[in-house]
Amino acid sequence: MKRSRSLVFSLVTAVVAALGAVWVAMPAFAAGVTASFVKTADWGSGWEGKYTITNGGGATVDGWSVAFELPAGTTVGSYWDALLTSSGQRHTFTNRSWNGRIVPGASVSFGFLGNGPGAPTNCQFNGVPCGGGPTPTTAPPTTAPPTTPPPTTPPPTTPPPTSPPPNTGLPKHILTGYWHNFDNPAVELRLRDVPAEYDLVAVAFAEATATPGAVTFAVDPGLSAALGGYTDADFSADVRALQARGKKVIISVGGETGRVAVNDAASAAAFSNSVHALIQRYGFDGVDIDLENGLNPTYMAQALRSLRARTGAGLIIAMAPQTIDMQSPGGSYFKLALDIKDILTVVNTQFYNSGAMLGCDQNAAYGQGTVNFIVALACIQLEAGLRPDQVGLGLPAGPGAAGGGVVAPSVVNAALDCLSRGTNCGSFRPPRTYPGIRGAMTWSVNWDVTNGNNFARTIAPHLKTLP
Repeated sequence: MKRSRSLVFSLVTAVVAALGAVWVAMPAFAAGVTASFVKTADWGSGWEGKYTITNGGGATVDGWSVAFELPAGTTVGSYWDALLTSSGQRHTFTNRSWNGRIVPGASVSFGFLGNGPGAPTNCQFNGVPCGGGPTPTTAPPTTAPPTTPPPTTPPPTTPPPTSPPPNTGLPKHILTGYWHNFDNPAVELRLRDVPAEYDLVAVAFAEATATPGAVTFAVDPGLSAALGGYTDADFSADVRALQARGKKVIISVGGETGRVAVNDAASAAAFSNSVHALIQRYGFDGVDIDLENGLNPTYMAQALRSLRARTGAGLIIAMAPQTIDMQSPGGSYFKLALDIKDILTVVNTQFYNSGAMLGCDQNAAYGQGTVNFIVALACIQLEAGLRPDQVGLGLPAGPGAAGGGVVAPSVVNAALDCLSRGTNCGSFRPPRTYPGIRGAMTWSVNWDVTNGNNFARTIAPHLKTLP
């Protein structure tokens, strides 16, 4: 997120080679463990498959890996609820962090898109033939990015999630906005003056201290002066006032100039302790991770799980990565999102200030500021492991809010329609619809008010019409 209007960044994406299409191979397990495959859709040139592993035996499976070969001409498209590495026509799928353990009587499933007529051969589960054997263990590999061949038949709806969304008290579809704790050319606002259309307000920003991992927050002196005097006590009262109106308020950590570093166990503990202290002091409903200068997914996940254990299951955990951070599930931001999928509320990717980017079809670089760009990039997250309710569309609120990627609010509504209903799409169409898409985010509330509240007044009513 940017604090001034003069920032323009063009990010050049690394083009990641398209994978061979995924045919998740059938695992071999101890006796009583079965795996079944079904094609849930077929459009001639490709298909969608679902693979279910059921543990009918007496021993727990702790981690799984399924490897197989595909014939030449058959490739892997997008996939979900598994990780994938490929070497030539040999493809290996492994569990994600939340579905590797299969107790007796339980089952897990994952899905994928295949392109071409072939089917898997030479299947191995944890290194033994898929037909059976003693229950082995595996270590998951790194993930390759998804690709998505667009179907010619009507897209199916999203596969059911493997974990239920946390109960945070938010509506099904939400509008998120960032509130400035600083003064810049946008209108300065007291927190209580955030327009009623916003469901979730992210306070920008908590900042680093001299202690690695620790953050602090107080009302910015420049903002206080611009408002004629605005104190921490006033701010705390405003948090409670918004909550009394049914809104949620979270503290955002980082921003474009943020330098918060959580790189080891000590800094993870410092982060958890300091954010918990801010929640206790100001009454925040959660935390937003907006670290635009890199993060360590292992220790940030540790910090967030510790924080949630202390605050309870209602903690809102949001993220606001840049587009480059969500191009591949192997990237640190994307990995963090997947690693905390069971407690994550929403990822509001910043679909701006990025130049052209690859979408989930991996066929073209889509230019920012279009429906195609927003939908094709959101599709990467939706097809590579995040639930639809965990994906939001982040866009600037209007002129001045960003250096590039500013769109009319109607373009955001069209992208939401395309993703949720399959209507109002551009030339790019996602492989399925996602009725649970979470909503939209804007940088920022202040810039929206500066531009006449057009973003919130256009998008908030539209969110109520989504499935």
